Amino acid sequence: MEEKLDLNKKSFNKFQYKKVINTKFSQLATSPSPLTSPPPILPSVLIDNFFQSYKQLFFDIPKTGTTNSHEYLIKTSSEYVDFQVMNDEMLALIEEINSLQKQNLELNQKLINIQVPKV
Repeated sequence: MEEKLDLNKKSFNKFQYKKVINTKFSQLATSPSPLTSPPPILPSVLIDNFFQSYKQLFFDIPKTGTTNSHEYLIKTSSEYVDFQVMNDEMLALIEEINSLQKQNLELNQKLINIQVPKV
């Protein structure tokens, strides 16, 4: 036994949608009544509490792990701020690359000098 299901899709062109769809965040901007809800907690208070807790728990947090670890905090925070750590090994490799590029340039110049006949 097959059922037939009709699907209807409404679409608007790029000029019509602004007239039909509310693109403002006015629904989110309504303020709650002071009688029905508690005052909002300021984000700075939450951030201060987080760092106080972090300082207290610092040595209890595992060094490594895919979640709930210092490694996880470093990785996620570094991705968020687009931060890349330059450790000693990376710096040494960059220096070696620069040195090899310089040597390559010098050797190419010598090769050109050898191949070009002197007049």
